[in-house]
Amino acid sequence: MAKIEPFERHKVKYEEWFEKNVFAYKSELQAVEYLLPKKGAGVEIGVGTGRFAVPLGIRVGIEPSKAMREVAQKRGIEVIDGVAEALPFEDCLFDFALMITTICFLDDIEA
Repeated sequence: MAKIEPFERHKVKYEEWFEKNVFAYKSELQAVEYLLPKKGAGVEIGVGTGRFAVPLGIRVGIEPSKAMREVAQKRGIEVIDGVAEALPFEDCLFDFALMITTICFLDDIEA
């Protein structure tokens, strides 16, 4: 089972962290943007509230936390309820995948 309880309980605190730590957030965002392909369709695995997907132009995400999913959907992200270990996508559907601070919440990294 995905480790989602902290995200269900603390979505407001999660969002507040980014608002209070703008420099850290923007720095992370710039670093990720630099590394991402400039073209192509991407998916964010563990999209959370869409904090990274939206400014990076990623339109699809997968997220097990209902609370986080709802915020991302309000931001215009198409969010699928699911986990990284069992992606509900066919192979080669996306040109790239992004995972930010997600691995530590997986139950089975090898999956």
